[in-house]
Amino acid sequence: MSSSLSPRAAAIRAISTRSVTAPHIPVSSDNPIPASEYFGINTFGARQMRDKLPKDVYVKLVAAIRLGKKLDIEIAPTVAQVIKEWAVARGVTHFCHWFQPQTGLTAEKHDAFLNFDENKTAVEQFTGDQLIQSEPDASSFPSGGLRATWEARGYTAWNPASPVFIMESPGAKTLCIPSVFIGYHGEALDEMTPLLRSSEVLSRKSMELLELIGDQGALRVVTTLGAEQEYFLIDREHFALRPDLVMAGRTLIGAPPPRGQQLEDHYFGGIPERVLACIAEVEYELYKLGVPIVTRHNEVAPCQFEMAPVFEETDIAVDHNQLVMTILKKVAHRHGLQALLAEKPFAGINGSGKHCNWSMAIAADNDLDGVNLLKPGKTPHQNIRFLFVLAAVLKGVHKHAGLIRSGIATSGNEHRLGANEAPPAIISVFMGDMLTRVIDDIAAGKTGKQGAAQAMIQLGVAKLPEVAKDNTDRNRTSPFAFTGAKFEFRAVGSSQSIAFPVMLLNATVADAIGELIGSLRKELKNTASKEDAMLKVVRDAFKETKNIRFEGNNYADAWVTEAKKRGLPNFRRTPEALGQIVTKQSVDLFTSLGILSKEEVESRYHIRLERYIKDMLIELHTLAELADTMVLPAGYGYLGSLAAAAANAKRAGIKVAPQLKAANDTGKVVATLQKRTADLHAVIAKAESLHHDPEKQAKLLTSSGADAMASVRETSDALELSMADSLWPLPRYREMLFPV
Repeated sequence: MSSSLSPRAAAIRAISTRSVTAPHIPVSSDNPIPASEYFGINTFGARQMRDKLPKDVYVKLVAAIRLGKKLDIEIAPTVAQVIKEWAVARGVTHFCHWFQPQTGLTAEKHDAFLNFDENKTAVEQFTGDQLIQSEPDASSFPSGGLRATWEARGYTAWNPASPVFIMESPGAKTLCIPSVFIGYHGEALDEMTPLLRSSEVLSRKSMELLELIGDQGALRVVTTLGAEQEYFLIDREHFALRPDLVMAGRTLIGAPPPRGQQLEDHYFGGIPERVLACIAEVEYELYKLGVPIVTRHNEVAPCQFEMAPVFEETDIAVDHNQLVMTILKKVAHRHGLQALLAEKPFAGINGSGKHCNWSMAIAADNDLDGVNLLKPGKTPHQNIRFLFVLAAVLKGVHKHAGLIRSGIATSGNEHRLGANEAPPAIISVFMGDMLTRVIDDIAAGKTGKQGAAQAMIQLGVAKLPEVAKDNTDRNRTSPFAFTGAKFEFRAVGSSQSIAFPVMLLNATVADAIGELIGSLRKELKNTASKEDAMLKVVRDAFKETKNIRFEGNNYADAWVTEAKKRGLPNFRRTPEALGQIVTKQSVDLFTSLGILSKEEVESRYHIRLERYIKDMLIELHTLAELADTMVLPAGYGYLGSLAAAAANAKRAGIKVAPQLKAANDTGKVVATLQKRTADLHAVIAKAESLHHDPEKQAKLLTSSGADAMASVRETSDALELSMADSLWPLPRYREMLFPV
């Protein structure tokens, strides 16, 4: 009987009878193992090397990691030998340099440890050169014009600050060496190299500030990051029957179900048993890789979930977020599920973001070690330092709001930003009531003529340490919100690599710190007290950046109007936002700080614009194919059955044939869909004729292309809601989001 079922009906039956798959982890009531015992067992970083390496080698390695110094090539053979022995003992047969090209994903080329000695005897070998550097083909990765197709040479180089790790798959274990990816002439071809450069620049500027204000002993200033990952989990049977999900990562058609998220019953609700089994296994695999996931919960939309880690140093956090996405997809398959990381896989319900919690901390050999620069202290000096850094962040975001917007500009995020669950495309900063009062009072000069120390007491800043975690409310509508000791960059898309948007944040703040240092040096020539001089510089910065601060509802239409009055940029569409990467101000920023050359900046723009065009064309072609081969034929079939039923009723002498009206109504919808699908094909043809002019092509796609897709969707969704359920070929929203 099952052979007579439609694929959609068969999928529903299979899903409804499936039992929960137990997670593949060696933990049970009979064999309890604390997570702390297997956390990091598949990683080998500096702490693991401490007992294996000679002391002098270990000291040099730690200097490279902790201080950002260049790795001493002479210690590479010793380090490689220790890593190889550890890996082989754990059953590893191959190694790879694991890097992040500008695809948003990771890449790897596996080489075996197997080699042969002078007697042709098989041995395991791993040299210092193999650890330090590899040479993958660089011609087939996005380069944005930095490399010609025939220029294939590229290099990956080990980033020792990020621990090597073992990636396990059935029957295979591979040693992964986190690396950067550069071209033959040293040009950055990846996401990680500019991020590391920005971290170094921000550290250098911050240390210059600390030295200037009398905080001695800082070795480095690091940024910390915690990326909350939102995602959907649906059945793979449904996923496989949706060409739009397979090709584009999101549903291009689909009528809204009677029930979505309006009952507000999914957020923080009980996690379904089958999903929990999957998430538990994901966490187990991530724990072995040293990824500190500590939070899991239902998100707002049905079938939507979130996981969040403990904060780490930024480059490690970026690597770990890539592992989160990889492991999530891999493990979901084992449970008959599909992880959807697209920003808006389902229209009309909550989309998915990646909230990046960012801060700055001091690494030192004294009592400054670990001090969070975005957290108030216990003395007037510490609090003025906090306000100074706060002012720098506000200044950086205010000056480069358009550039920061470009960092979250993707085709997927375009559907999420500005919806009722995500901040708009307008970049603004939320500070909370208490800090807003402090900032406004300082900007207004309400501190009088007393010294900075007394001013801190008058303003109430001295009281901030006791309530540091709760001196701001949480504004979930803000794209960039201060949430106590950190900023939460909420506008990043769920499928994005976080390296690029965080690099932009690092760069803009470093630029602002540099400008404020210049102002402070001038002020110190006329002001005896460093704290008094700092407060004057802070006052000017707070006055200058007033327009970027907004404490209200970013979702409201009134904010769009207000933001325009304030002169804040509103780049709604991706192509216009990407244009901010190559403005003179942006190019000057990158080149002056040494983060990207002019050519590297331009390559980032071209790569992202090209990716937008490709994403849009894939969606257009997929939707046209769906309409031509599935939706229209279903409409024809339903229309035919109605016509036949009406004809049979007429022959039988039935005076009232309701099928006739239904056939006429359906015929109108099908005819409209035919026409709109033809219009869609015309737009595709026109867009492809513009391949020689990417900017004009992108402009067409974001206007006529998007409009044509919306028109086809509108008609298809109307047909879905009016035709016989048994004839509809695709899994419906209600089936995917509310599996039985």
